[in-house]
Amino acid sequence: MRRPRWIGVLLVCLAIAGIFAFLGKWQLARAVEARQVGPQITETTRPLHEVLVPGKAIANNRVGQLVTVSATTVPEDYTLIQGRDNNSGSRGWWVVAHAVVSDGPDAGAHLAVARGFTASRAVAIATQHRLEASAPETLDLAGRIQPTEPPQQPQDSLDGDPPMMKDLAVAILINHWTGLGDSPRFFEAYLVATNHVPSGLKPIYAPAPIQQKSIDWLNAFYAAEWAVFAGFAVYLWYRLTRDAWEREVEDIEAASAQASDHPIDTQKVD
Repeated sequence: MRRPRWIGVLLVCLAIAGIFAFLGKWQLARAVEARQVGPQITETTRPLHEVLVPGKAIANNRVGQLVTVSATTVPEDYTLIQGRDNNSGSRGWWVVAHAVVSDGPDAGAHLAVARGFTASRAVAIATQHRLEASAPETLDLAGRIQPTEPPQQPQDSLDGDPPMMKDLAVAILINHWTGLGDSPRFFEAYLVATNHVPSGLKPIYAPAPIQQKSIDWLNAFYAAEWAVFAGFAVYLWYRLTRDAWEREVEDIEAASAQASDHPIDTQKVD
């Protein structure tokens, strides 16, 4: 193994193993990159009708998508959602509007819009009452679209204030909305608006979705194959040198047997 010839073969095998290892690393990266979803899709603002169809659930790779939509609010249908965390360390209330899409292919479809946050219960109730007493607003809204949450029955108010929901569930909201008509079309998702925040409220914290990655197992299998090939390149050098050594030992033993009738002690062969 220390002879120059076999050292040269070792260097060649190590170079081949390095190439195989690089290919395996590249294949493993492809196994992850091929299935990425998240910000590379969601951070391109699109019209709502290109992302979501009324009556259908939002696709996983569209959750958190930035969208725009023109809609008109229905003042009497404002709702409060309690127990919301706005990335401030304290929980508070969302003020949620019932809006009707005013133009485009989904005109007339109903959409829940989370318009703002407050940590004060009194401010939330006062804002709700003020918005309910205002005229309908036609707004060019922008924000992130989120899937509807599992429905839970709202808690009854004990002091005359409107009931407060804990989850923004469209299935519950439509039971409280007015003017839906006989066959209403509504989105099974809600919009977290980033503009047109009512006075007295703060914008709702709406970060980009966390980058998600999943494994393409076929590419991962190819990466494992390249690792095996890299190991085999080094093993091949070992096998070749050992075979050469064994042939030399056999030749020495054969020559010694011809020169002497006594068996040769192979343990003394270098």
